[in-house]
Amino acid sequence: METKIFKPDEVEAAAKLLRQGELVAFPTETVYGLGADATNEQAASNVYAAKGRPSDNPLIVTVSSIEMVERYAQPLSDKVKQLMAQFWPGSLTIVLPLKPGTLSKTVTGGLDTAAFRMPQNQVTLKLIATAGIPIVGPSANTSGKPSPTLAKHVYHDLNGKIAGIVDDGPTKVGVESTIIDMSVDVPTILRPGAVTVAELERVIGDVKADHHHVGANEIPKAPGMKYKHYAPSAQVEIVDQTADFAAAMQWAAQQDEAIGVMATDDVLTRLAIPQNVETYSLGQDIQSATHLLFAGLRHFDLESEVKVIFTEGFANTGLGAAYMNRLDKSAGGMHFLK
Repeated sequence: METKIFKPDEVEAAAKLLRQGELVAFPTETVYGLGADATNEQAASNVYAAKGRPSDNPLIVTVSSIEMVERYAQPLSDKVKQLMAQFWPGSLTIVLPLKPGTLSKTVTGGLDTAAFRMPQNQVTLKLIATAGIPIVGPSANTSGKPSPTLAKHVYHDLNGKIAGIVDDGPTKVGVESTIIDMSVDVPTILRPGAVTVAELERVIGDVKADHHHVGANEIPKAPGMKYKHYAPSAQVEIVDQTADFAAAMQWAAQQDEAIGVMATDDVLTRLAIPQNVETYSLGQDIQSATHLLFAGLRHFDLESEVKVIFTEGFANTGLGAAYMNRLDKSAGGMHFLK
């Protein structure tokens, strides 16, 4: 099967494929998602197969309206309505208790909750509304690889495995949505993202965070809590300070193989770059770095043969919490030690 690329004005053809049970990747403001009819158990199963995704890793349900959520979720609380009013459409995924029997265990990972999101991308909102069904929306990549921020990333991983890709250019945010669990007594962030703790607390009061690594016999409530994620072929190492980068460059100069460096322009301009080191700019600050993180990892994965990628670390606060969450997982927790 050759995967077809759809332009933004061809969503009706892509929506028809979704209704027929086919898999179609779609753009969001965060990363590209892999869409399938969330009410079609076989289609949802095919998503796991295409990605090589463990079957107990639940799928996000992507919608075009709050009314679509209400078909499947228990009555929405006031706090949930406040979150939707403030952050939807946008980069916030909300875990909600389900009405019994409304969504397949294939979608929920066997849980009685599901994670819902209404993305900001207008092309995808039209795609879902035209299809008339909610669609599952995990990142459109091979499981464990960096999430795709361009249609070509999706094509590289999934060509021949899915029916189509709706190409709406590069994504704006670059890391996946914040996930907040509203099925528990105290709202709990399961995955940090573009919507920060401070922003959430301004709307609904206190929230807590649960970023623990889910055990082998535990079912995660949201993606990214259990399995290895975001890893390119090369080993990623986090570099915590500019001084550490200088030491990393000294180490790199002694190697016979190509080494990659991902850092902000301020760091890159201070470094003496050895000939065997290839650089990738993360821009000016945490906002640009978050936007470019997955694109940089994909660059080294697809277009280079580096063995190690030294990547700049940031303070684990605000948007930095989302950046460091993804970077730590791509590095397997490995930091460069002088």
